[in-house]
Amino acid sequence: MVSVDSTGVLVSDGQKVFPINVSQPPPLGGKTVDGQDAFKELANGGVTFMRVGRQAWAGDPANLDAQIAEAEKSLDAARDSGMRCWLWLGGRAIIPTPDTSGNRDVLTRIVNHFKGHPGLGAWKGIDEPNNPLDPNQFPAKDMAEAYKHIRQLDPDHPILIIHEPLSPAAQLKPYSAAGDIFGADIYPVSYPPGAHAYKPGTPANQGNRDLSLVGDLTDRIVQAAGPKKMIWMTLQIAWSGVSPTAANPGIVPRFPSLFDQRFMAYHAIVCGARGLTFFGGHVTDVMRPRDAKTGWNWTFWDLVLRPLLEELRSTAVAPILVAPNANDKITANAKDIDLVARRDGGFLYVVAVRRGGPTSQVTFSGLPKTIGGGQVLFEYTQDPLPDPHHTPAGPVQQVFRGVTVDGGSFHDWFAPHDVHVYRFQV
Repeated sequence: MVSVDSTGVLVSDGQKVFPINVSQPPPLGGKTVDGQDAFKELANGGVTFMRVGRQAWAGDPANLDAQIAEAEKSLDAARDSGMRCWLWLGGRAIIPTPDTSGNRDVLTRIVNHFKGHPGLGAWKGIDEPNNPLDPNQFPAKDMAEAYKHIRQLDPDHPILIIHEPLSPAAQLKPYSAAGDIFGADIYPVSYPPGAHAYKPGTPANQGNRDLSLVGDLTDRIVQAAGPKKMIWMTLQIAWSGVSPTAANPGIVPRFPSLFDQRFMAYHAIVCGARGLTFFGGHVTDVMRPRDAKTGWNWTFWDLVLRPLLEELRSTAVAPILVAPNANDKITANAKDIDLVARRDGGFLYVVAVRRGGPTSQVTFSGLPKTIGGGQVLFEYTQDPLPDPHHTPAGPVQQVFRGVTVDGGSFHDWFAPHDVHVYRFQV
């Protein structure tokens, strides 16, 4: 059973989880460049979900059965590798009146077939239903009717809706009745910056084109989804806008660096994301040739995604991602700092990111005055600290960097797009 709890956290078989998804995954039966099983490599590296399914499901029984059988192979492989799937229901995840396309019947067959499969984690509904650049927009009330039908058939798996980055929150709010999990896709690493998030022809001096677009959009989706919904944001590996085409051969492909990706991931988390998807590992025309042969971007995996997931799934950071928000009113004296405070297991955590601005020392206040110090996770120093004049008497250990708390306040340096993850014992 998979569900969303009252704090917006995913619960799978009784355990709180922070899902990490890839969309789309490597080809079924695929290998890494080193010849390892592709799905097992992802699972071992921290990926817990992958998106499968299709946009167009057939209406006639014979072709639909063949499509179901094909999708089942992916769910079987995910299960065998220790992952789950979002199963995309495509254009069938809407029931208009009258239902001239037979969507209710197609949904019934798909859901009844897969609802008991151990590789199923969630259903994915209509993709970007309110996209202003797409002439085919989908009424929220008809999607809500499909939602009710799916949940009646299968109360044990949530339904996820992914929006585009253009619509204001007011236009997206009606869709809150059509799902349990909501997110949006946002790919700001491009030439020019922010090209993905703006309508063609938008002046360059209008709107935010910084990496902090991710946090702004997460805030918008939180507002649109409303309380007790889960937020699951989609971040960038690659997308069609960074691919050179015959019509525009001058496009220069860009990928997020590890520094970029870490900032975007944590900024989404600070602003309310309880899960992340990384999209575009399958975009072969911007890959190294050795990766393109495998059908997936293993260079990006090695340089960026796997190191980031190693941190997110670590025993130090993983508890933060599913912990409830704290009641502590912790503030920063710089306006370009976004933060969230959480408590779990005897620790107070503060995750802080700097959107932009100068490099400066920032003061944080509002911690319990009983706290005398804390750690900055995944930032290291030596214990004991090096002394150029003396050889240490014992072994030197690498430990998390410390901060001193005095009267409920502490200070730390932040550059643009810096992330600091603090842990304080309480």
